[in-house]
Amino acid sequence: MKRTTLLYSTLLVASALASSCGTPKIIEKQASTAALPQAYAQADSTRNIADLHWNKYFNDPHLVQLIDTALLHNQELNVMLQEIAISSNEVLARKGEYLPFVGVRGGAGVEKRSENTPLGALEREVEIRHGKENPEPMPDFGAALFANWEIDIWHKLHNATKAAQLRFLSSVEGKNFMVTNLVAEIANSYYELLALDQQRIILQQNIALQENALTTAKVQKLATRVTELAVKKFEAELLKTQSLQFEIDQHIVETENKLNYLAGRFPQHIERTTAEFDENTLAALDAGLPAQLLENRPDVRQAELSMAAADLDVKVAKARFYPSLGISASIGYQAFNPAYLLKTPQSLVYSLAGDLMAPLVNKKAIQADYLTANSKQIQSVFEYEQTVLNAYVEVANQLSKYHNAVEGTRYKNRQVNVLNESIQIANDLFSAAHADYMEVLTTQRDVLESKFELIESQKSQYNALVDLYRSLGGGWQ
Repeated sequence: MKRTTLLYSTLLVASALASSCGTPKIIEKQASTAALPQAYAQADSTRNIADLHWNKYFNDPHLVQLIDTALLHNQELNVMLQEIAISSNEVLARKGEYLPFVGVRGGAGVEKRSENTPLGALEREVEIRHGKENPEPMPDFGAALFANWEIDIWHKLHNATKAAQLRFLSSVEGKNFMVTNLVAEIANSYYELLALDQQRIILQQNIALQENALTTAKVQKLATRVTELAVKKFEAELLKTQSLQFEIDQHIVETENKLNYLAGRFPQHIERTTAEFDENTLAALDAGLPAQLLENRPDVRQAELSMAAADLDVKVAKARFYPSLGISASIGYQAFNPAYLLKTPQSLVYSLAGDLMAPLVNKKAIQADYLTANSKQIQSVFEYEQTVLNAYVEVANQLSKYHNAVEGTRYKNRQVNVLNESIQIANDLFSAAHADYMEVLTTQRDVLESKFELIESQKSQYNALVDLYRSLGGGWQ
């Protein structure tokens, strides 16, 4: 017994040394965020709008209702929830791997042994010696409780479970990131719809101005102050502007359908405010500190969790080089006659065994898995750093976009005011035959274009605020 124990101990040490010597030496890369700036160039407030719940950030009740509906019924989001459930099941499966597996089995059968085999000849000799024949064929009945357990010496199974748990948490953060993007996409589409509504109103106003100009041109023609060419030019310009209504109407339908799709419902009218952009302000522009991105951005946290899981995968792959110890045991009853099955101890059977296995020759598959795990771990670090960098760049871009949109809107407003005055002047001069009809047409076009551009500039401000809220990690709470 002592010699057997010594032999097993020697084999264990030898295999462990042989396996460890064959383990590739790989240096794992660690992530660094030390270079993250201390503040944003165009924001110095320590308050952060990402801390606001989305129904507090957006003050339009129609938009809030739309987002709430989408969070309940969006199909893509519901698919992601099932992905989370799948990740949770993986954690459960991994937990079961390092716990003992216990089961019960029962069976019955018959066996006829050949008398020309050693065991059959021995049984025949016993029958002759005792003058008693065994049943033939020989029945066999049994029932037993059995257990298998791999002893987690190198924490391989434990680390695999922790990696599965981290990936489950990573999938939750992936869902949160999807919610953030979904909220922002709905908000941007909603403001696109408001912009189209405003453009349609402006178009109707411009059509009224052009109709008045056409009437004036017809009067001027009767007074022989202009020719038929002027009348036709005014009429053609009016028809062109009227045709724009249908383009805007099509954009409105498509935007409404997009919002309905995001909300998980069939096309229907989208209830919305009739207020102008200036009357529908969002929360203050508070971007907080760049370091807060590490906590607020779901994609950053997702990348961080994936990086931690990849680090554990390296440890799991490395543990495969070392010996694994398994224990199996069973206890039950076995007899050739059911009447004897539960007799103790005559029908009692039990077993206890241990298995020690270690790779010795041709470990290329294990080495390949280990090298792959190392590469994926390094890859996850770069992905984490890339995600952090992208998050900062997105915030910086949106802060700049907002400030530039505000300045651009200020000048657009002044341009619209000047052109509004010029169109009245052009109409008066044309009525007094002191201006050419082309000057009136050009002024009308400039007014329409400038008002459309003003609406686009105002919408850009809202898009920048929405995208800033998303970039800072708001909307998933």
